[in-house]
Amino acid sequence: MGRHEWNSGARRWRLTALLGVGVAALALIVTLLNTLPGNGAGTAGTSRNGDTVHGTPVTPPYQDRPEVGWGFTHTQYSADEGSSAATERVEGLISDAGGMPQDQAIMGWGADNPEPVKGRYDFDAMDRRIDFIRKSGGTPVVTLCCSPDWMKGGRAGVDNTNWSQSALETAPQPEHYADFAALAATVAKRYPDVRHFIVWNEFKGFWNDAKGRWDYEGYTRLYNLVYKALKKVDKDIMVGGPYLVMDSVDPRADEASKTFKGPWGAMDQRVLDAFDYWNKNKAGADFVVVDGSSYTNDDEMLPNEFAATDKFTAVGTWVRQQTGNLPLWWSEYYVEPADGNDDRKGWSETRRVAVQAAGMIAMVRGGASSGFYWNPEDEKGSDCAGCLWTPTDSADGGRKLPMFDLVSRFHQAFPPGTKYTSVSVAADDVPNVRVLATDRTVLVVNTLDRSISAKVDGKRFEMQAYEVKWLNR
Repeated sequence: MGRHEWNSGARRWRLTALLGVGVAALALIVTLLNTLPGNGAGTAGTSRNGDTVHGTPVTPPYQDRPEVGWGFTHTQYSADEGSSAATERVEGLISDAGGMPQDQAIMGWGADNPEPVKGRYDFDAMDRRIDFIRKSGGTPVVTLCCSPDWMKGGRAGVDNTNWSQSALETAPQPEHYADFAALAATVAKRYPDVRHFIVWNEFKGFWNDAKGRWDYEGYTRLYNLVYKALKKVDKDIMVGGPYLVMDSVDPRADEASKTFKGPWGAMDQRVLDAFDYWNKNKAGADFVVVDGSSYTNDDEMLPNEFAATDKFTAVGTWVRQQTGNLPLWWSEYYVEPADGNDDRKGWSETRRVAVQAAGMIAMVRGGASSGFYWNPEDEKGSDCAGCLWTPTDSADGGRKLPMFDLVSRFHQAFPPGTKYTSVSVAADDVPNVRVLATDRTVLVVNTLDRSISAKVDGKRFEMQAYEVKWLNR
């Protein structure tokens, strides 16, 4: 709100009249403040009509299934902005690849504060991302994170959003769990073609310092309120969680599981406890969501970067056993340790793509049917390690990169419902290649930093260092 000043003019009033006017004016001000959104917090650019349907909803692939396939997550920069020629080029790439599923958070990672004041909404950035997903023919997925400041102890108002990492990763206060569930319902009404919702992200803000463990009771309470709110909007909406980071640690660590471990390390027992509580106390789930890295919390690749991906298989198998074989999604998956700036630029692109391919194969072997590559797009520049396409800031941008070829081909070759088959591999090649096959396609990954002559599915062929090869059967 702007500043308001009161001017009584030059007339003199008797003290009693002045007091009377003062009391009345004070009452009027209090009344006005109490009737304004957010008790006077700034609302410029917001609307009360958050649940009004945006644009023209479409019928996306897999809208009626709890499995959506293999796609990517939009992050801070994506192809919804930039040169129209570049953004349209990316839309075409995704459409030609069969409309890959795409995940977008409701606040952060390219989306603005959706409800800066209670009951006042700003979905402009979110609208733009949903429009992009619709144009590219993808299946939209929404991650319900993070929460407006006023839900987590901050100040309401369009100019008061705290975008620091610590603030963004603060969970709603318990007294605002219902408000967050109401926001989730508003999002579902605004985008009726979004049929898949993930509740929260990585238990952000749900660590209990006093107990030295995750506040799984708090998260599960939030999850259940959101689940029920979404099902009230439409019983066919599909909801999943808990989006826990499946951390692994050195087997000698105090928090290491005594029973769930392998050559890749040991699972963090605190994570397993949190998952177990959610699983036993959830109101329901249409699919289960996890994320994690192949390496340990200490960035150790055990025993090497390719063998470490076996962790994805072990985790997936365990999760499916715990949930009665709910469809399994990996919301994020990492095979390359990050540096101090959370960048992953230490490997060549051929090595990066090869280890990613091995990781995706490992996830499938663990029962996963859906996964989202965390796309580290840059706003501009020519060096974009691990990105799916070149930055879209110029008309020449938006061109596919090697990682796009891998993720899009994986999506096309191994959609939900795929029946996998065995394939012969020469004995001397077994230690050196990773293979995934259907009755039509074979994916082969050379795990060595040198060329090899491999024999797979009865065919012998040359493979360059870290090469990813697709064979037709």
